[in-house]
Amino acid sequence: MVSVTQDRKLLEPLSTLVSVVLRLLIGLLLASFVLSLFSSSAPFWESTDNCITADWISATPGTAGPVFNATGGAQVQAIPQYCADNPDAGQRVLTALGSLPSLLLLIGGLALLNGLLTSAAKDGVYRVETASKLRFLGWWLLIGSLITDLVRATAQAALLGTMTGDASFSAENVMQLTSLPYLAVLTALGLLTFARITRAGAAMREDLEGTV
Repeated sequence: MVSVTQDRKLLEPLSTLVSVVLRLLIGLLLASFVLSLFSSSAPFWESTDNCITADWISATPGTAGPVFNATGGAQVQAIPQYCADNPDAGQRVLTALGSLPSLLLLIGGLALLNGLLTSAAKDGVYRVETASKLRFLGWWLLIGSLITDLVRATAQAALLGTMTGDASFSAENVMQLTSLPYLAVLTALGLLTFARITRAGAAMREDLEGTV
């Protein structure tokens, strides 16, 4: 019991913070949903960022330089940003698909982390169950972050294709808009590593408890 109490103290203040943030986020989403039922001007979930920056398409320095008053031998590259001023239904859906997966990844990750911390505080850190939940959280972050970025890039490429004929929807443009989430991947690999360490610690703890 003393060990469990010590484990609970070690998990603070992260355990309380995650619990509060998760409840606050869910509360805000529920409030937004309720407001959307009574007001069309308060949509439940709709990103207002209808702009896509196509940084692989640029004007030549000779064309852009005079426009931006480049002097002293400086070269200027004009990178276009396409924005839908009055997006139609299809463009709004593509815009939402570009940002909604990241929200789902965040809520799911917070829920898994909250469950992990609650279980560890109740039963102890060095338990097989804790290691399993830590491992699942690592895979959620690893696979989820990669899928989220791919969905975002695909949606943005499709949205860009509706606004210009110079960048039609294609696999090449999807790859141009894809950016590997290095930090999320490294964090996920770290969680998977700590899951193995926790599992090894749980086995040692069970051996010691059996010996005693």
